[in-house]
Amino acid sequence: MWWKLKRSEYERKKGNTNKKAFKNLVLSGQRPGILAYANGEPVGWCAVEPREVYPVLANSRILSKVDDQPVWSVVCFFIHRSFRRKGITVELLKAALAYARKRGAKILEGYPVEPKGGALPDVFLYHGLADAFRKAGFQEVIRRSETRPIMRYYLK
Repeated sequence: MWWKLKRSEYERKKGNTNKKAFKNLVLSGQRPGILAYANGEPVGWCAVEPREVYPVLANSRILSKVDDQPVWSVVCFFIHRSFRRKGITVELLKAALAYARKRGAKILEGYPVEPKGGALPDVFLYHGLADAFRKAGFQEVIRRSETRPIMRYYLK
């Protein structure tokens, strides 16, 4: 719910209220993302929807719109600890491309992190790493921050 609510609303509903809201969103039939499975068990998550469902992006100086083209956005990932550093993010990005394409998207955009030096703790990598986006075929289109490129994949 971090990306779907204004910061003040997110903070006011922090914890179980946001968890319940997200569960209700899924139970309503909306599809706010995709899951990765290994041996029948969920091991990863990727949030992917049209950009307009993420109002936080509109209020971000660094992640504001590149242009007026309609885009879908990948805003966050969760990979189970035992499956990290095994290419799951790249596979989720490839699946997100297919998912968005099937729903009529022409552009899929992401907002990964590109650390200045050394590794970052996993807790700071929920946006994904720029290298994973590159491996999935995304290209950088603009960078308003040293560590936060905006990357796109143009779907055909």
